[in-house]
Amino acid sequence: MKGYVRSIEKAAQQNATFRTVLYTAKNCQLVVMSLKPGEDIGEEVHQLDQLLRVEEGEGKAVLDGIEHRIKPGFAILVPAGTRHNILNGPSGPMKLYTLYAPPNHRDGVVHATKADAEADEEHFDGKTTE
Repeated sequence: MKGYVRSIEKAAQQNATFRTVLYTAKNCQLVVMSLKPGEDIGEEVHQLDQLLRVEEGEGKAVLDGIEHRIKPGFAILVPAGTRHNILNGPSGPMKLYTLYAPPNHRDGVVHATKADAEADEEHFDGKTTE
């Protein structure tokens, strides 16, 4: 199949991994994430643009030190060079999906936990899904 055509809301809600790359194109990448209660993605800065959308859970997005409350339906656009973090609240998992433009991770990579992601020094290697 060319491209990715599925319910991203359902894929995000069913995902139980910290990070799973679903599809990698030449100029963008689709990833689902699940944060445990109280977990965050970890403060980072990318030299790429990133869009995140929350499907379940409530917490906050911090962009260049400014905190924003987030909940289901919220989108967070993180321009290249912005220091950012997504923090889940204490009450349950946060399910979200993210688009990186251009890709940021190796196609098909699965990190079951945040610790797995932090231990893996992988980066996008130029290989796409198709």
